[in-house]
Amino acid sequence: MRVAGQRSFILLLAALATVGPFSIDTFLPSLPALQTALGATLLQSQQALTAYMLGFAIMSLWHGAISDAVGRRPVLLYALAIYAVAALACTVAPSIEVLLAARLVQGLFGGAGMIVSRAIIRDCYEGPAAQRMMSTVMLIFSIAPAVAPILGGYLHEWFGWRSVFGFMLGGSVMLWVWAYRALPETLAPAQRAPLHAGTLARGYWQIFTRKEFQWLAAAIAFNFATFFVYVSASPIFIIDHLGLTATDFGVYFVPVIAGMTLGAAISGRLAGRLSYRRTVFAGYLVLGSGIGLNLALQALAVPALPPGSLRTFVSIAPLVVASAGQAMIAPSVQLMLMDLFPQRRGMMASCQGFTQLMVSTVVAGVIAPRVSDTALHLAIACAGFFAVGLTFWMIYHVTTRRST
Repeated sequence: MRVAGQRSFILLLAALATVGPFSIDTFLPSLPALQTALGATLLQSQQALTAYMLGFAIMSLWHGAISDAVGRRPVLLYALAIYAVAALACTVAPSIEVLLAARLVQGLFGGAGMIVSRAIIRDCYEGPAAQRMMSTVMLIFSIAPAVAPILGGYLHEWFGWRSVFGFMLGGSVMLWVWAYRALPETLAPAQRAPLHAGTLARGYWQIFTRKEFQWLAAAIAFNFATFFVYVSASPIFIIDHLGLTATDFGVYFVPVIAGMTLGAAISGRLAGRLSYRRTVFAGYLVLGSGIGLNLALQALAVPALPPGSLRTFVSIAPLVVASAGQAMIAPSVQLMLMDLFPQRRGMMASCQGFTQLMVSTVVAGVIAPRVSDTALHLAIACAGFFAVGLTFWMIYHVTTRRST
């Protein structure tokens, strides 16, 4: 099906998809102040990110399947409403324990837009049109991680750390009103799948045990980890390694997200001109070039440079190239995943999102704290994630090419 007002429709889907990642990045500049204000330990304050990511990952497994059964619209509206209540609890949290519990609830419901919007696009569009729409949503979606820490830094400086969560509350309420007024239902009742435990279990089993899903979902997850390891370590990378301040997060995020925006735009332009596989290979070439250059510069050049503009430029420029490649890859691979089970697109989106978020949770809670001591260690971790993601893609490509 197609919808009226395509431009505003895509903008709404992109806004819904940004709720989850926006909630990750906005409060990062406030972590030190939050720790002091609530009398928390460093580990407890870092768990405010991990708790959100854990809830995000767990519930992402269900958003799509539930939307397959009851429709896309009610899932998004209920999730936004509960997210807003959790944002209110974060805003007034009297202790770190209350904050962590509220962040967990935020994560449980904040990811609905990211998951369900992908299924909505596949409900409405086919072929190159679907790739263009997915790329357009990703292009707009890519702006959120750039704007979030910049906005969060200024909110923190002007009004304190609680204002960051107050902004999440206000934004989610306004988005709920917009979705209530403008979001159509895109899954007809006749196309819905029953929400029975046995049916769901069989569906999840079929998806998670299918090798093509495992390879493609792992490729996306580890490709994203090349970017997310820097997001998770951004307070240390930006403030300690680059010598910047809490209001300078845009120095890193704006160029990197600009690279992602460019990559998503290129993916959209290639729709219908190159196959999904050729687009993915082109993306890997760009991604690998950026990551390889980053590793070489961090090993050979950056340690000799004093803090300042040149060191900042040399540290960030290769990541801009890498982010463009990562954004070129994702839309095509996501559509390839959706087409594995056309009758279970919501569940497929959930399973892919769950896989990506579980990897991201491990990156944020386990790996990033252990590799953020030096910029070189971050670059090595980034290169390792790239190698793993490329390996899974090559296994998929070689295996399925032989089978066809």
